[in-house]
Amino acid sequence: MSQNVTLAAGAAEVVVDPGNGCRLAGLRIGGVELLRQGPRYGAFPMVPWCGRIAEGRFRNGGEIHQMPVNSPPHAIHGTGRDTAWRTARADDRSAAFTYDLADPWPYSGRVTQLVELTEESLTLTMGVETYGDSFPAQAGWHPWFLRNLGVGKDVEIGFQPSWQEERGDDHLPTGQRIEPRPGPWDDCFGMPDGVDVTLTWPGALELKVTSRAEWVVVYDEQTEAVCVEPQSGPPNGLNTHPRLVTPIDPLEIATTWTWRSLGLA
Repeated sequence: MSQNVTLAAGAAEVVVDPGNGCRLAGLRIGGVELLRQGPRYGAFPMVPWCGRIAEGRFRNGGEIHQMPVNSPPHAIHGTGRDTAWRTARADDRSAAFTYDLADPWPYSGRVTQLVELTEESLTLTMGVETYGDSFPAQAGWHPWFLRNLGVGKDVEIGFQPSWQEERGDDHLPTGQRIEPRPGPWDDCFGMPDGVDVTLTWPGALELKVTSRAEWVVVYDEQTEAVCVEPQSGPPNGLNTHPRLVTPIDPLEIATTWTWRSLGLA
C-alpha cells in the first residue's frame, strides 16, 4: 500500500492518500482542517467519469458498456476513487501520482494527478491518456469542505453561473438549461468562462475554487459539509456530451484553490 504524502508551504499543509483513490486526506490552513473527516472525507478525483451515468451504461460508437451500479440505479463518480495509485514523484511542495485504467473500465490508459502547494494556493491537475482505442471520459474533483471550521459562522457559497442543468427525478440532467435556482443544491451549473466559486467562512477564511472547465456541481444538502466539484462535463456526460480521449488528444483538467485569511492565524 502506498504511503501518504504530505506537502507543506508556510501555514498550509496537504496530505494525499494514494492508496485510497489518491484523495486529499486533509488540507490544513493555519492548523485548521478544511476538509471533512470520517467515512466520507477529504477530496477525491472523479475519473474516468464524474457524477452519475444513467443506469451505469454508456456507448462508444457501436459498443455499449456497463459499469457497476454503485448508486442504484446509476453508476457514480468513476473508478479512480476505488483504486490504489502509484506515487511517481514527491518533494516538499508537489507530487505526481498515476494509475492505469483497468477492469471494470473497458479501455486501457493512464490517469495522472499532479498536486502543487504554495503558501496561498493548491493546484490539482489531472490527465487521462489512452494506450490504444479512443474512448469517452471525464475528470474532476469531489471535495468535502467542512460547513463550519469550528471558528465563526457556517460557510457561504458565492457564484454566478450562466445556467443550471435542470435535474430530473432520477437525479440526471434532463438536457434543459434553466435559470439558476436558489439552494440547497445537488445540481450542475454551467460557467462557460470557467468555474469560479467563492467559499467564505465569515471571520475565518475565504477560499476560491477556479478552473478553466465550464461545469461545476454544487452539493450542500448535508449538514456537515458542502461540495464544489469542478469537472470536465455534466453528469451523464459520457452519454450526452462525450469528450473522446484519443492517442493524440488526452483529456486534461486543472483546478486551483486560493485562500486568504479572514481571521485565522
